[in-house]
Amino acid sequence: MKKFLFSKALAVFLTLFGFSWSVSAQSDVFIKDDVVIHLGVGLGNYISHKGYSNWFAPIVASFEYGVVDNMFDSKAGIGIGGYAAYTSFKGNSNKDSWGVSDFIIGARGIFHYQFVDNLDTYAGIMLGYDIVSFNQSDPDLTGSKFRPGYFIGARYYFTDNIAVFGELGYNTAPLEIGLCYKF
Repeated sequence: MKKFLFSKALAVFLTLFGFSWSVSAQSDVFIKDDVVIHLGVGLGNYISHKGYSNWFAPIVASFEYGVVDNMFDSKAGIGIGGYAAYTSFKGNSNKDSWGVSDFIIGARGIFHYQFVDNLDTYAGIMLGYDIVSFNQSDPDLTGSKFRPGYFIGARYYFTDNIAVFGELGYNTAPLEIGLCYKF
């Protein structure tokens, strides 16, 4: 009963904001010319240092454009896109306070393979640049640099356009979760 009420409430909310709602989700979840945007948060972080007192969970956003479909009996495709994420830390050590801001931007290539209906599974690589800024020097953190990444993920579509996603890998955080919208 709770799931039914939640899905109806979500449908009303999305309809009010101009999203189309359909009861059946499509079976071809990622095809050529599809555009998908992600917005989510990262859980965990690859920057670790003793003395952190405040941590801002990574905010992640990405988009993807389908460039190839109908591979491997029409179950696979390839997409390209962009990625951006931001996080920050504050800490205290030896009566000094300091802070770190971390912004990552990159390009991604993604291979999709659909094992079951409504579930878009994928794996990919990212070529990015990590822009790190400090308000005080920290010898353990090296500053801005080229940053490759890799990931596996899945999107589960509740409708033709709306999905939840999860990604594991080496992006900003070991686990990223959030919502997707497909145009």
